[in-house]
Amino acid sequence: MTPLRQKMIREMDLKNLSHHTRRSYLNAVTKLAKHYRQSPETITEEMIEDYLLYLKNEKGNALATCCITLTGLRFFYKHILGQQISIGFSLPKTPRKLPSVLTKQQVRKIICAPGNLKHRLILMTTYAAGLRVGETRRLMPDHIDSQRMLIKVVGGKGRKDRYTMLSKKLLTELRHYYQACRPQTYLFPSAYKKNKNKPLSYETVRSIYEKARKKVGVKNGDGIHTLRHSFATHLLEAGYDIRKIQVLLGHSRLTTTMIYLHVSRETLSKVPSPLDLIDMDHASKEDRTHGPGHQT
Repeated sequence: MTPLRQKMIREMDLKNLSHHTRRSYLNAVTKLAKHYRQSPETITEEMIEDYLLYLKNEKGNALATCCITLTGLRFFYKHILGQQISIGFSLPKTPRKLPSVLTKQQVRKIICAPGNLKHRLILMTTYAAGLRVGETRRLMPDHIDSQRMLIKVVGGKGRKDRYTMLSKKLLTELRHYYQACRPQTYLFPSAYKKNKNKPLSYETVRSIYEKARKKVGVKNGDGIHTLRHSFATHLLEAGYDIRKIQVLLGHSRLTTTMIYLHVSRETLSKVPSPLDLIDMDHASKEDRTHGPGHQT
């Protein structure tokens, strides 16, 4: 390991960067050095610009990938070499798409589709508590608080802990699952014996959802995150306060939660069109009275 790499790892550790971020930053610097076959200390700002253009135009990397690379390089040059990089490489604004939402009937079909008990409980828990995939994977038996009817989410997005609701139906099913499977470390551990004390992989959970969705012929709702979107939308349609839904989802900003106002059919259908507020019959009589050529 080179002294520069060692220094960078130490600096990232001091700043408590996540494992994913550390790997991304190291990867950015390593690939830059390999591209020019020289130490990053000798690489100029213009060379970095040329490298980013090479990634975008020749390698066909997405703009988001190029920006992540630049972020890693900025960290290295600022904190390790004490240099500032003033490269104006930024992402264009992209239109914000509304999240896909399933109906309650579709959710029921998807949850009931798996023949495997653990797979069924994974889908049920994700929807019933509005969890992200990583949060479902990291659940442990002692996170289920049956006394207060709460589920503790440990290390959610932004490394934040929170509580979310525990459904009575889910609790009944979880007790049946626990008696049958006796999970130890994680509530939904890996099926492989050598990894029995590790959580299921993201790909496995994603595959469970996609297989269930296709099995029951649900065409929309691509991606298991749809269950979380459906959780929020269904609560909103049931009349629950949006600020409470914000807390349950673990959103830092209310504006993030408010997007579900745009996808809630129940909420939108209760808003009358201004056309329906006009007395068209009365308007028609006036038109006949004050028609073309009428003198006032």
